[in-house]
Order: sequence, then C-alpha cells, then structure tokens
Amino acid sequence: MRDASVTAGSSSPVIVGPVATQARVRVAEAMGVRVGPPKKRDEGWFTGLYVAEYANVVRYGLRRLADSDASAELAQEVFVVAWRRRNEVPDRSLPWLYGVARRLLANHWRSRRGAPDVLPIAGADLARVASSSGADTTVGVADVRAALAILSELDQEILRLIGWEELTVSEAAQVLGCTRATAAVRLHRARRRLAEAMSDRPAQSRRRPVLATTREEL
Repeated sequence: MRDASVTAGSSSPVIVGPVATQARVRVAEAMGVRVGPPKKRDEGWFTGLYVAEYANVVRYGLRRLADSDASAELAQEVFVVAWRRRNEVPDRSLPWLYGVARRLLANHWRSRRGAPDVLPIAGADLARVASSSGADTTVGVADVRAALAILSELDQEILRLIGWEELTVSEAAQVLGCTRATAAVRLHRARRRLAEAMSDRPAQSRRRPVLATTREEL
C-alpha cells in the first residue's frame, strides 16, 4: 500500500494518508506541496500550550537572568512569538520554545539591558551540570560554579540545556539551531572543558558530593 497520495484538481496539491518519510516530506516541500492537513491551532490549542509550558519557560529565564520579573516578561514574549508562528510549533514544543527564548535573550534582552547577571544557581542545578559533564563527582558546588563561569557562552548553554533543562541531544540541537551531530560534538567538547576546569580546582575545596541524574540522550 502506498504511503501517501496526492489530491488532484488543486494548484497546491496536498499529500494525504499515513505519515510520509522525512525524505518524501522534504521533496514535497521543495515542490511546494503541503504535507497533510494542518493541525488546528486555535485559542484552545494555545491555552493548552501556555498552561503546559509557561512555568518551564519562566525557569529557563530565571536560570539566565537576575530578575524574576524579567524572566516572566521573557516568557510572555516567547508565547507571543508562539502564537504568531503557531503553525511552526512542533508537537514536542518545549525545545522550540527554548529556542525562541534563547534568540530573544541574544537579540533583544541583552542589547536592551546589557549582559544580565546570572542568578545564583541552586546547588541541585549545578549538580546536574557536573554529573552530565562526567566530571569528578566529589567536587563541591562552588567549584562547579567557578568552573562553569570560565567556559564560553556556547559551552555553558549546551551544558545548561542538558543538565538543567534535561533535554536530549536532539532537543538541545533544536534549541541551538544546529544538527544533532553538531550538538553532540559541542556537548562532548563542553563536558571535556568543564571537567578540565574542575580538575584544576584545589583538591582541598572538593568537599560536598555532587549527585544527579540526567535524561537519556537520544
């Protein structure tokens, strides 16, 4: 049985039937063919998205801004973009929303407010970063904070996405706007640099154990 068929008598044919493969979808889109009927993206859909993910987007902002009000305002802007571009929002929406928040921070917030101070991060969050890096798990939270601070913004961000937001590598790639392979390489390098930075800390400062689990990387 064929995977899909194309309706006739239309200047913009529509592929219907079972879900086509990614290769067929790309070919269809290149030909100007709309793949399947669009899902209904009405106010009910948006309300469900907002209720499900607003708190996660606020937390994303809180981990990167020194102002809880600014984090809430950032989240509101993210959802304004989500409504305006609602036909682009994938079913697994959270990485897409994080990507919007990241671009808003880079293009708007930092230019308007200057580079924001980072909130003092909770020990549990730093623990997840350390654990996901494969670094020495006997290193204290202060060591993790100091080591993380010397990394580049891109290294810090991919470690945050994996360690704090608990995304998979594929989801982090979506946030960063790169391929999974590129994200995996960036993550490997960032983990290595964090581990090296933490290993340079004085041994006597390694007191508090750091324990955490992260999501399986798919």
